[in-house]
Amino acid sequence: MSTGAISPSSASQPPVRATPPVQVTSSVTPAGPASASTSSSPNTNFSGSDSVTNLTPEALALVAQLKARDTEVRQHEQAHMATAGGLATSGASYTYQRGPNGVDYAIGGEVHIDTSPGRTPQETIERAHTIQAAALAPADPSGADRAVAAQAALLELQARAELATQQVEQAAARVQGQGSGDAAKVRRTYETPPLVPPKLDIYA
Repeated sequence: MSTGAISPSSASQPPVRATPPVQVTSSVTPAGPASASTSSSPNTNFSGSDSVTNLTPEALALVAQLKARDTEVRQHEQAHMATAGGLATSGASYTYQRGPNGVDYAIGGEVHIDTSPGRTPQETIERAHTIQAAALAPADPSGADRAVAAQAALLELQARAELATQQVEQAAARVQGQGSGDAAKVRRTYETPPLVPPKLDIYA
């Protein structure tokens, strides 16, 4: 999940910039010896059932550990995706580690989410809620997940402040408009009525 620039549209406040892009990433501890390799794409040339026949008990234990990690990482990233809705800008991408059976297992992942503000303060608040929900959706949010949720909370606070400012300005404008109308009525009430020439009694 990448953070965008947080910039309130209110002209009375200077724009605030977020920290450099942050990614929602599962915390990764390679589950195996240093000789295990990490690749950016999975290896599909090996069958898990065929490639474990000649493995040692230690290697089999490592394969089981990698399988569990793969499941955990995929569930973590899918939780982000399911909650992000239309704010997800890409599908989940994974980092892989090759097991002793020649199969690549996901040991880390990330989902990129649009964290730019909305067109109005209210829309920004709604987007911030979605971002926070997506960042904290997994059962075990990572430190990066929590950092994104904190950025979304800041975005919401700025939008609420901007919304409050707009509401105060609108209320002041209504009061001022009503005052001007009342003054006009008072002026009309107290204006000197037009002089009417006296009638002459021509029949006297």
